[in-house]
Order: sequence, then C-alpha cells, then structure tokens
Amino acid sequence: MVTNVFVPGLDDQNREVLLSLPADRGYRFLQLLDLDEIGQEREVDMPGLLALAAERLDSFEGTVDAVIGFWDFPVSSLVPLLCRERGLPCAPLEAVVRCEHKYWSRLEQRAVIPEAVPRFAASGLDATDKPEGLSYPLWVKPVKSFSSELAFRVTDDAEFREAMDRVRAGAGRLGAPFQWVMDRVRPPPEVAECGGTAALAEEEATGDQLTVEGYVRGGVPHVYGIVDSHRYPGTSSFLRYEYPSTVSASVGERLTELTERVVSRVGLDDVTFNIEYFHDPRSGDIRLLEINPRHSQSHARLFELVRGVSNHEVCLRVALGQEPDLERGGRYPVAAKWFLRRFRDGFVSAVPSEEDVARAEETAPGTKVEVVVRRGQRLSDLPFQDSYSFELARVFVGAEDTAQCERRYGECVGKLPFTIRDTDEET
Repeated sequence: MVTNVFVPGLDDQNREVLLSLPADRGYRFLQLLDLDEIGQEREVDMPGLLALAAERLDSFEGTVDAVIGFWDFPVSSLVPLLCRERGLPCAPLEAVVRCEHKYWSRLEQRAVIPEAVPRFAASGLDATDKPEGLSYPLWVKPVKSFSSELAFRVTDDAEFREAMDRVRAGAGRLGAPFQWVMDRVRPPPEVAECGGTAALAEEEATGDQLTVEGYVRGGVPHVYGIVDSHRYPGTSSFLRYEYPSTVSASVGERLTELTERVVSRVGLDDVTFNIEYFHDPRSGDIRLLEINPRHSQSHARLFELVRGVSNHEVCLRVALGQEPDLERGGRYPVAAKWFLRRFRDGFVSAVPSEEDVARAEETAPGTKVEVVVRRGQRLSDLPFQDSYSFELARVFVGAEDTAQCERRYGECVGKLPFTIRDTDEET
C-alpha cells in the first residue's frame, strides 16, 4: 500500500533525506509546490498559492495521506490551511500564527515563562526612537521574518533609526501576505493593532545558543533533542550546528521544562517544533529567542547520523497520526552542519566543480557538501541570508568527537576552491 505524502517546497536536499527513510513503509513523496511558486524571494500571493495547492490535491487521483512542510512562511501556514479542510492531522492555524508573529509570541511566552523572556516592545514602522523602557543593545526586526533576515543589532539611537529604515523598506514583503493569514484567526487587540508589518525591539540575550527539537501529539509535548549553535567569534552568524548538545543534564532538564510550558501555552498540537534559546553558562540564565512551529530541516542529517532517525521522519509520522520512532542507532557519536561564510560582499568568479565536491566528500565517511553560491552571482543577491554574512557552502560531518569533527571539516573545506572578487568591475 502506497502512502502519498505531499511536500510544498520539496527540494533535492530534503528529498534525499526523505528517500533515506525505511523503504518498506511505502512512502511516496510528491512535490506540491516548487520553490519558485512558493516565492519566498518575492512578495507572496497567499490566496493564489493556497488555491493552486488545493487544486493539485483535489485533482490527484490517489489518496492524500499527509501534507508536510520544512519551510517557514508561507509553507508553515499553507500546511494547516490545506490539512484542516481534508481532515488530516496538523497544528491549529492560530497556534502557528501565535508562534510566528514575533510580538504575539513574546506576549504568550511572557505569560507563562517570564523568567526566560527578555524585555521587548512592538514598534510602528514610522518610529525613530527606541521604545521607552528598553535599554541598548537591542535587536530590531520585523514581527514576521525568517532566517535572521532584516534582524539588526543596535547600540544607540543612530543605529536604531538606521535599522528601522531598513526594516521599513523590507517588512511588507512577508508582512502583507502574513496579514492575510492573521485575518483568518483571532489575535488579541494589541496584536491585531500591531498587524503583520510592524517591528519588534527586544533587549539582547547573551550566552550559548541552543535549539530544542520536539513534537506534540494529543496535546502532549515531547522533547527529543538539543542542538548547540556555535557562532563565528564576535559575530551573530552561525559557524555550525552540533548534535548532541554539550549542556549539562540539569540545563537540559530546565530547557525541557520551559519548552513544555510554552508549547502548551501557545496551543501547538500534531506538529513538530523547534525552540531557540540562549544559555549563559556563567549566570545560568536562559532566554528564549523564538518558537518555530516546525522542525529544523538544518538538523535532519545530524539526527540521522547520530540516532539513525532524521527529524523529517518524526514530522512525517506525526502528520500520519503515528507515534514516531526516535532511535535506530546512528553511525557517529557527534555530527555537525558547518557554514562556510564570507563577511563582505563580492562577485563569485568560480565555485567548486562536481569533481571538487566529490573529492571533498571523500575526506571522511558521512561527509556531505552543499554549495550555495553560483558562478557569476553577486553575494548580496543571495536570498535567505542573515544581515551580516553570506553563505558559500554547507558541510555535514559525522565524527567520534568534536575535535575530530573540526578536523574533518577543515580537511573538507581545504578541497573546496572558491574565487570571489571584492567587486565585479572586470566581468
């Protein structure tokens, strides 16, 4: 018997992970919308996108057994909109919006875990002064964005105004279609007044960044993994994600307890999730950064390498109304996803060839390379980048320990030749 699973935004990397799932279960993975149709790089037509996806599901001659997604908005909203009409397990749409609207999410967090929430305030896009009662340094961002896009660290009034200018210019690209989704739920008055295109300012949290991965079934949250997020020194840009986390058992228990409380508060159910935190090892303070009503596709290979079960499989089993397997025994004690970055703009003159990538992957078993940039591309034209750096490649590595993981990454990257000029004047 074939189980038909539709995936909006299914790309080659995620398809490869899905195809590694046990073949005897009869899964068939079908792309519902391609990445160009989803349109994360431009303004999203939510009614049109929903109608197109629904038409394809309705015209499918077989059974529609599940709809799952790995991307932020609009996919995160499309999945419950499509599933609800077909009686398929999914998160309540309002719970998804409650998580993804950064101001609404902060209000819910503060109501149940105030000890883990920094001071924050909503700010209209026309604001030129920081909200009263907040102290620098602050992070300023739209109430709806993803991948740290349009998120700026500011330390004084001049930087605040500059950040607001940039947020003002870009917030509507996602904020306007997100408002269409907000109109289908019932936010509290202060959130409705804020809308989908305002800004959020919040005091900076410090410490080591961590991500808690889990799922909810029958209203009960389950935490199954904690991932460390290491940054390039002196920056907010990620260097690598590493699993399993090195935090102590007591910190892990605190993170789990905070997660269970806040996930129950926002009303997530029948869905995977990930929650990002900061943990200060000196003070012991924990601060919640954001709640994502989906699992992290960046961590899929890490769980697969270490536990033998990717979080994609957890997502799929939950979407089918089944209790997921969490352990089948992986090949490595430690795994990491590394980000090779450049911290200034440039023109890409040459990228590693397929032969270069193959040689790099042969440096160690379990190594996988994804080149992000293309020859002839300007780095500032790359989509989905943080506000301070540009990804060149992603490298997945399995190892016996962190030290070996670092060595294997260094050997791999040494075989990846990139040529990037600071300007494109001589093209």
